[in-house]
Amino acid sequence: MRFDVLVEVSLRPGIADPQGSTIERALPSLGFDRIEAVHVGKAIRFIMEAPDEHSARGTVEELCKRFLTNPVIEDASITITAS
Repeated sequence: MRFDVLVEVSLRPGIADPQGSTIERALPSLGFDRIEAVHVGKAIRFIMEAPDEHSARGTVEELCKRFLTNPVIEDASITITAS
């Protein structure tokens, strides 16, 4: 089966987010003064083959641990849908 995968990577709570802070400080000068708690992350999308969704999730979790994230400071949210 083919699966569409979205991995959203974000910093763990308590880890400084200088990009998010910079964006948040700049927003009022651009006319966006009611936005707060800005966090920057990354989204990784791909298509994969796997026998079933459970197997696909296991592979993606291993991929996140070994390559896509720094598990010390980042968390990953995984969304898998059948193509």
